[in-house]
Amino acid sequence: MYIPSDPNMLLSFLNMKLRDEYDSLDSLCDDLELDRDEVENKLGAIGYAYDERKNCFR
Repeated sequence: MYIPSDPNMLLSFLNMKLRDEYDSLDSLCDDLELDRDEVENKLGAIGYAYDERKNCFR
Protein backbone atom coordinates (compact mmCIF):
# COMPACT_ATOMS: atom_id res chain seq x y z
CA MET A 1 0.00 0.00 0.00
CA TYR A 2 1.22 3.48 -0.86
CA ILE A 3 1.74 5.69 2.19
CA PRO A 4 2.15 9.41 1.36
CA SER A 5 5.48 10.92 2.37
CA ASP A 6 4.29 14.55 2.27
CA PRO A 7 3.16 15.43 5.83
CA ASN A 8 -0.05 17.16 4.70
CA MET A 9 -1.05 14.26 2.46
CA LEU A 10 -0.11 11.82 5.23
CA LEU A 11 -2.38 13.70 7.63
CA SER A 12 -5.33 13.42 5.27
CA PHE A 13 -4.59 9.76 4.50
CA LEU A 14 -4.27 8.74 8.16
CA ASN A 15 -7.35 10.64 9.33
CA MET A 16 -9.38 9.00 6.56
CA LYS A 17 -8.11 5.55 7.55
CA LEU A 18 -8.74 6.24 11.24
CA ARG A 19 -12.26 7.44 10.49
CA ASP A 20 -13.21 4.62 8.10
CA GLU A 21 -11.19 1.55 9.04
CA TYR A 22 -9.34 1.65 12.37
CA ASP A 23 -10.36 2.18 15.97
CA SER A 24 -6.92 3.41 17.07
CA LEU A 25 -3.59 4.67 15.82
CA ASP A 26 -1.93 1.55 17.23
CA SER A 27 -4.13 -0.78 15.17
CA LEU A 28 -3.52 1.29 12.03
CA CYS A 29 0.26 1.29 12.56
CA ASP A 30 0.31 -2.44 13.29
CA ASP A 31 -1.73 -3.27 10.21
CA LEU A 32 0.17 -0.96 7.83
CA GLU A 33 3.55 -1.71 9.43
CA LEU A 34 4.21 1.92 10.35
CA ASP A 35 6.34 3.18 13.21
CA ARG A 36 3.96 5.12 15.46
CA ASP A 37 6.73 7.40 16.78
CA GLU A 38 7.78 8.31 13.23
CA VAL A 39 4.19 9.07 12.26
CA GLU A 40 3.59 11.23 15.33
CA ASN A 41 6.90 13.06 14.89
CA LYS A 42 6.25 13.75 11.21
CA LEU A 43 2.78 15.14 11.88
CA GLY A 44 3.95 16.90 15.03
CA ALA A 45 6.39 18.85 12.87
CA ILE A 46 3.42 20.45 11.07
CA GLY A 47 1.49 21.10 14.29
CA TYR A 48 -0.73 18.01 14.61
CA ALA A 49 -1.06 15.53 17.46
CA TYR A 50 -3.09 12.34 17.79
CA ASP A 51 -6.27 12.73 19.85
CA GLU A 52 -7.13 9.30 21.27
CA ARG A 53 -10.65 10.33 22.30
CA LYS A 54 -11.55 11.46 18.79
CA ASN A 55 -9.28 8.93 17.04
CA CYS A 56 -7.78 11.49 14.69
CA PHE A 57 -4.94 13.93 14.30
CA ARG A 58 -5.86 17.49 15.25
